[in-house]
Amino acid sequence: MTDQLEGLALLEDPLVKELLASREMAQLAYSWTDGTPRVVPIWFHWNGHAIVLGTPVRAPKLKALARDPHVAVTIENSDSWPYKAMLVRGKATVEMLDDVAPEYESAAHRYFGDEQGEEWVKSLRGQPMARITIEPTWVSVLDFVTRFPSALSM
Repeated sequence: MTDQLEGLALLEDPLVKELLASREMAQLAYSWTDGTPRVVPIWFHWNGHAIVLGTPVRAPKLKALARDPHVAVTIENSDSWPYKAMLVRGKATVEMLDDVAPEYESAAHRYFGDEQGEEWVKSLRGQPMARITIEPTWVSVLDFVTRFPSALSM
């Protein structure tokens, strides 16, 4: 029997929770202003209902997201077999902040550890930052044990 492959209920799946709590980088996919695709690795924070990213206010992706906020995000662990991946589609909203986004600070602590994370955030304090919030509208998960890409599934 094949486990569920897609749907927002997957946000409660243990594999999805594991990836959302991991130190894996997210891959953010969006459309550039000329319509061509872009994918960038980026830190993320899961706040329980949305993927939140922090980025400098001059990041080129902000211009593209203002034009077309539809995005896809992949978080995967491909270091060892069986690979694990979650795929998300959603709409990004951008908020300009006067300082480091709290979610970015949480991500820095998760990725670097508390001491180094705090030093990193301290170096950014007082600088404006953009907060990108992605509310999932579609979720899929692949575990390569019971859940495979559709091309491999029967």
